[in-house]
Amino acid sequence: MDKIAVLMTCHNRINLTLECLRYLYFAYEKSELKFNLDVFLTDDGSIDGTSDAVALNYPNVKLLKGNGNLFWAGGMRNSWEYALKNDYDGYLLLNDDTLVLENLFLEIVSTQKYAFKNFGIGGVYIGSTRDQTKGNRTYGGAKLKNKFLFTYDKLQPSKKIQECNLGNANIMYVSNNVVKQIGILSEVYIHGVADYDYTLNAVRHRIPVLLMKDYLGTCSNNKSNKFEIFTNLTFKKRIDFLYNPLGMAFIDNLHLMKRFFPLRLPAVFIMGWVKVLIPKVYIDFQNRIRH
Repeated sequence: MDKIAVLMTCHNRINLTLECLRYLYFAYEKSELKFNLDVFLTDDGSIDGTSDAVALNYPNVKLLKGNGNLFWAGGMRNSWEYALKNDYDGYLLLNDDTLVLENLFLEIVSTQKYAFKNFGIGGVYIGSTRDQTKGNRTYGGAKLKNKFLFTYDKLQPSKKIQECNLGNANIMYVSNNVVKQIGILSEVYIHGVADYDYTLNAVRHRIPVLLMKDYLGTCSNNKSNKFEIFTNLTFKKRIDFLYNPLGMAFIDNLHLMKRFFPLRLPAVFIMGWVKVLIPKVYIDFQNRIRH
């Protein structure tokens, strides 16, 4: 690999964004690999001075401007579209709250070699993250167990490369050939699950989606139990939260179901409104499935 593009987006998280970039460039310097690294960062309307701070401390970062309504998926697409104007060997999707470890680029190269040896093509490579304090896994890859219930096993790094169906894009490397075959993140998504869509689409096209063998970064789990707060909201606020991209992201989830799990779509639509109308019943149902 001669050229890698790092794709990022941010919104009013100046300290996290700067720290993410610091760890990224440190890993690049420590890798001892000879390749060019270009960072494309979409600042989606930050008012906390993020762009100025990035320009001052990391002048090589290619800063792009959003309108404040891109959210995660839109911001990442914007960075990716700009990066596509040049020819890169691969694209590293990186969340700005993720601190990568020194072994990141060595693991990408190792996984790329594994993919070509075992599948004959480059693929999508997922990096696992753990909580910096507790040490437990926070994000990474997963394997589907039941397509109708949409249950899956979260994979733990096991010192060996593992195949998966689902991947979080906190750390996600996409080989150039993958982009040529299936494109970038789908336009239909506003915020979350766009990364799940991408990995599922790759698997559908027989592109290897691989979990890299070691932990490659730290990141706190920012996914709180959104169902629990429903019981404390008014009916109108429950509806708003259902459709909010930062809440239940109902539309995004319906898109995902329609595209990959169409038999599940009616149930997901109904259960979405069960959440709003009788949230306690929904919470009880979810707990029974999990246990």
